[in-house]
Amino acid sequence: MRNFHIGLSQLDCSSPELATNLETTTEAIRVAASSGASLVVLPELAVSGYRLDHQALLASAESVDDPGLILSAWADQARIHQVAVVGGFAEAANGGLFNSAVVIGPEGNILGTYRKLHLFSEERTVFDAGNRGLPIFELGDIRLGVALCYDLRFPEVLRILALRGADVVAVPTAWVSGFDIKAPGPTESIGQVEGVFVQAKLNGTFVVCADQVGTTAPYTFLGRSVCVDPFGRALLGPLDACTPGTVVAELDLDQVTAARDRGPGMSPLGDRRCDVYGELLGYDAPSWPSDP
Repeated sequence: MRNFHIGLSQLDCSSPELATNLETTTEAIRVAASSGASLVVLPELAVSGYRLDHQALLASAESVDDPGLILSAWADQARIHQVAVVGGFAEAANGGLFNSAVVIGPEGNILGTYRKLHLFSEERTVFDAGNRGLPIFELGDIRLGVALCYDLRFPEVLRILALRGADVVAVPTAWVSGFDIKAPGPTESIGQVEGVFVQAKLNGTFVVCADQVGTTAPYTFLGRSVCVDPFGRALLGPLDACTPGTVVAELDLDQVTAARDRGPGMSPLGDRRCDVYGELLGYDAPSWPSDP
């Protein structure tokens, strides 16, 4: 068995004070590490909060080439506690502003960033669309993919990460209402989580979603952070709609292989019909003869 412990931090990042949210996130890293996690996943825009104010985001933005307060503090905690960190932040790079997730190794080294490909609603007015594709990050013998919140509405994202060999996909989120027929109550299921269960199963990968709770006007966040195994089963959560906290799950990474290769004649990734998927790639699929 290849076992791996992952921490899932559902946090209230609504404070307008960066120092408050920075302390919240660094404490979450400490708690996850003390509970045995090798990797902790923090929410989307965890320190700035999910505030779509361009000037406020610029004020909190950081570059991985010249880390500031946020990235330096996360890197310090990663090094001190020997835990990898994935967390959402506003990234300044080459004159652009990106909704990004940083990946920090357990030695405190920044391995890189993922820049959100699919911008949600008003995010388009403050962020540039991601321009680095869907990278895979190596954490020892773990292949890690990263996505951000609304990316999960595009099944191509997890499929590409699975095809690139991702064992685990970490997803910092800031889930809000709008994808369900009615606004969900605090104990009701939400479409975002239902989609995670389906995609984890179809792609044979662990998917770990760390959401925000609380309210940052005009948004109220939905919580329900979740860790799902490659067979579509919950390992953690969904957590509740309101309570912040950090929990840790043990992942058996051999399940990834088992889920993707079910035996002779059943390989959900290997059995794909790439010859007829042209429309997904932006060109015409082959024409077929009419039925006799």
